Amino acid sequence: MTLTIILLIALALFFDFLNGFHDSANAIATVVSTRVLRPRWAVLWAASFNFLAFFCFGTLVAKTIGKDIIDPRIVDNAVIFGTLIAACSWNLITWYFGLPTSSSHALIGGLIGAGLVKAGISALKFSGIIKTVAFIFLAPVIGLALGVIIGLLVYNAFKKATPARVDHIFRKGQLLSAGLYSMGHGGNDAQKTMGVITALLVSAGYLQTKEGNFVVPFWVMISCQIALALGIASGGWRIVKTMGQKVAKLKPVDGFCAETAAAITLFFSSANGIPISTTHTITGAITGVGSLKRLSAVHWGVAGRIVWAWVLTIPCAAAISALAYFIVSRVITIAG
Repeated sequence: MTLTIILLIALALFFDFLNGFHDSANAIATVVSTRVLRPRWAVLWAASFNFLAFFCFGTLVAKTIGKDIIDPRIVDNAVIFGTLIAACSWNLITWYFGLPTSSSHALIGGLIGAGLVKAGISALKFSGIIKTVAFIFLAPVIGLALGVIIGLLVYNAFKKATPARVDHIFRKGQLLSAGLYSMGHGGNDAQKTMGVITALLVSAGYLQTKEGNFVVPFWVMISCQIALALGIASGGWRIVKTMGQKVAKLKPVDGFCAETAAAITLFFSSANGIPISTTHTITGAITGVGSLKRLSAVHWGVAGRIVWAWVLTIPCAAAISALAYFIVSRVITIAG
């Protein structure tokens, strides 16, 4: 394996780490903001369940990323480099501003930008792109709807219980819901990096695939799960505050409902190979649960700022990737 391929794999795993670091807010914000767990224990709890996802999910999402966003035949080192530089850059920019954007869509935007510069519009596979873009809008709506439904069911079931008893029950229940959400996060997000690394190995000739067959090596799967879990364990505290308190104030019962709604959505999307945004999903769920109290309980100004960041993620990542690909391809041409 050449040094260039090794460095690109290392960059992909760094992106995976940043993904976990950036998305740790999604996994722990509710359980920290409700004070069920201290931050240090919350990130360890989330990281553990993220890693456990390795034993529970297949690689359908990895296949979507690896062969259904851009034509695998145009993938080369420069395309992967541009993609990863864009995704890492967007993660760091949005982390700095405390915006819970989607690492997944940054990666997809990176693939689109580099693919367009290399081969034009023919490089894009619109079936996979349309499915992914559709869930930019569907994920938060599904999360919101499930948050409302689960919230109504739970609130009605415990309407005669004292607030102290409800709090006692759901402090324990939230440990389960936070774990399930983290498992769903690990099952969907780590696969995206698996898809990129596998596509790189195929393009470099280190893996042989038949038409329609996309097999992720075991060492790639385990490496990506470890990198994501380490990122989660490092914690992105700027975004925790936005997710846990600025969107809506949460109690343990609210956190349980939001995390359960998000977990169901993530399990469904992973089972169907859809690279969904965990950020969009949990934000929608929190908004849905918060709105059950009263619409004013949701800080709509903050929610609107987050939505704008969602809308801009793919085009901004695509632009960064296009520029990075253009520069590195010219450097390779001159050097050659």
